[in-house]
Amino acid sequence: MQHEHRQLDQVSETSPFDAIRNFTPEGREYWSARELMPLLGYSVWRDFANAIHRARVACSNSGTDPVHHFAGARKVAPSGPAAENFHLSRYACYLVALNGDPRKTEIAAAQTYFVIKTREAETTSAAPAIPQTYAAALRAAADEAERADRAEAQVRELEPRAKVADKLLTADGDLSVADAAKSLTRAGVKVGQNRLFNLLDREYGWIYRASDGRWRVRQSAIETGWMSVIPQSHYHPKTGVLVLDPPQPRVTPKGLQRILSDHSKGDAA
Repeated sequence: MQHEHRQLDQVSETSPFDAIRNFTPEGREYWSARELMPLLGYSVWRDFANAIHRARVACSNSGTDPVHHFAGARKVAPSGPAAENFHLSRYACYLVALNGDPRKTEIAAAQTYFVIKTREAETTSAAPAIPQTYAAALRAAADEAERADRAEAQVRELEPRAKVADKLLTADGDLSVADAAKSLTRAGVKVGQNRLFNLLDREYGWIYRASDGRWRVRQSAIETGWMSVIPQSHYHPKTGVLVLDPPQPRVTPKGLQRILSDHSKGDAA
């Protein structure tokens, strides 16, 4: 089994995610899935392994080879056979957090951390060569200051949105499309109720308009946790007979986070 090396930095005093960060002998950072599991609110490996599987699928669908981010490993148990484990890159941790149970407050905290830290890593350039002249040193210092200002500005821009995502994920229950549109607008995705209905239909394919002109939620969107429905009914004003109405489409916190995440990627592009 690969020997684990751990280094703690100054941030580890405030971040439990940095506190469990490991390094390979070659200096590559990674997180042990077994150690990350309780920080994401999971107590059963089988449930957490499902989140990892969804993250691997998302990684593959994005055109990235999961092998480079989800390295197989084994955790030595005090007694009995070694347990399944993974060495997760920062990007893999980010995907696991996005594909975790949105009802867990720990998931929201992990998303906030890995969203910000991943952006910081993306905006940090490799160390430049040592300047050979005083003029070159001045230019290098100016360039480094400019890069630092840009990175800080991007993190400041991302941080409020991550906090909004945190609030969305900890929301109690699912939202009507109208309320979901209001929440997304507050999060920076300017969309009204009608536009959100069209977005859910044409871009995501989570709903469709039935022959009666009413919106229906596709079963696949319910099974994946993006949307839900609430049964509706009313009493006929003349006969008093109970009439069943089409169920009301509802957007789940996980669905809100998916839309917010896609919108953030579009802004970055």
